[in-house]
Amino acid sequence: MNAGPNPAPDPAPGPSGPPASPDPAAIPPSAGARLPGDPRDSMPPMSVGAIPVGPRPFARRVAGYRRLLLLALAVFLVDQASKVLIVRHVPYNPLHSHGVGADHEIIRGFFYIIHVGNTGAAWSMFAGQGVMLAALAASTLVAIFFFRHALGLRDRFTQLCFGLLCGGIAGNFVDRLVYGHVVDFVDLHFGSYIYPTFNVADSGICIGVILYLWQSLRTPAPGGPPN
Repeated sequence: MNAGPNPAPDPAPGPSGPPASPDPAAIPPSAGARLPGDPRDSMPPMSVGAIPVGPRPFARRVAGYRRLLLLALAVFLVDQASKVLIVRHVPYNPLHSHGVGADHEIIRGFFYIIHVGNTGAAWSMFAGQGVMLAALAASTLVAIFFFRHALGLRDRFTQLCFGLLCGGIAGNFVDRLVYGHVVDFVDLHFGSYIYPTFNVADSGICIGVILYLWQSLRTPAPGGPPN
């Protein structure tokens, strides 16, 4: 007699309670899923439509120093234009003599326009070392460029100082290349004392250095009390 199909055997008895959770390590991550410890988890969230910020374009970096560059260009152009006028209209006077045809008297006994050449630095120091001084001027401009962050050239007042300084350095540097010496023409007399003849570039350098030193003395050191 056919008793019908045999009934399925009962499942083996197991521990009571809910079924065990699958091992996360055994589940392959889906596309785009982040695993624990993903470095992207520590990044700040971006707003919808935001564009990641990369290196700033060259034009924007230059614009950050526009005050320095414009002032340096202005000092350089005024300096060179004044020297062209001196070279064309005032006789070269290497002996620094005064008299008819040797200079132009602006204020009697005090202010004269004269045409002299300086192969040295300020107050005629290092006279005859034009090549060395030209190399030093070029090196100074390059150093200012490379150390612009350490010098704090993003600051507006610092840009004013270095605009005057760089414009003056560039003006005298060009003189050494073109004329073989720096063209000086502002001649001031204080009684029997004659102040060293100078030019627009010298004025820019001196004013820039003085302003920078003044700012440095007024700016407190990090963590120190204000001056």
